[in-house]
Amino acid sequence: MSKIIVQNTPITVLSVEEQDYISLTDMATAKEDDNRSADIIKNWLRNRYTIEFLGTWEVIHNPDFKVVEFDHFRMSAGLPSFVLSASEWIERTNAIGIIVKKGRYGGTYAHKDIVFEFGSAISVPFKLYLIEEFQRLKTEEQRLLGWSATR
Repeated sequence: MSKIIVQNTPITVLSVEEQDYISLTDMATAKEDDNRSADIIKNWLRNRYTIEFLGTWEVIHNPDFKVVEFDHFRMSAGLPSFVLSASEWIERTNAIGIIVKKGRYGGTYAHKDIVFEFGSAISVPFKLYLIEEFQRLKTEEQRLLGWSATR
């Protein structure tokens, strides 16, 4: 686990099975206070475009993704009665792009591809600063490991 600082906000980065997952909760807290971060994530998940993006990402990266459940969510997304939590998305579709952790380092985390999309919901400048800081972190990690493209 590491942290990056984006516009004076610490954002947690987890490595899970050699993939980077970034805290949506930390990002949402940057937009609103800590009490509303879950609402921001839920509202983002209600959007038809978001569901389409998440489903397409899962189809590309997850052979165990439940496409039939995804189609149900896609048809309902955007309706006033449609509500979806990250936990429900994961449980019903067998999604791997978003994870929910309980406890001390709890929160909602997402694969970097998804996080950059979520950044647009926070703000365009925040998204761009997040991408820059994440790339800086990866460059620093590679330098510490002694990795180079010439090897």
